[in-house]
Amino acid sequence: MGVKNPHRSLEAWKMSMDLVIKIYKVTETFPKQEQYGLTSQIRRASVSVPSNIAEGAVGRTTNHFANYLSISLGSLSELDTQTELAYRLDFLKESEYDAICSQIDRCKALIFGLKNSLLKKKR
Repeated sequence: MGVKNPHRSLEAWKMSMDLVIKIYKVTETFPKQEQYGLTSQIRRASVSVPSNIAEGAVGRTTNHFANYLSISLGSLSELDTQTELAYRLDFLKESEYDAICSQIDRCKALIFGLKNSLLKKKR
């Protein structure tokens, strides 16, 4: 990883950035009255994932980085709940919901793997 932007080489960051783009695109179709409600909340949760990976990757101790990864995982769980709610409210088509859930699962797996790798190196 380069010193300047080490997060950019992490697959977890790249995948979560793709997830943010997907979330922004699907939430464009949410009802206008949700602009400051679920639309805002789901977008903020998605942006939090790569943001915390990036923040943790720069000049932090292993424990700090692992903590930022835990925060990213928490944001993914929030996003999972908000996506389920959007689907139940018929704001998302089933295919959109399935694609987002699948990408959330892939992001979780990558972040868990990264976190476990960091903690193993520390030992």
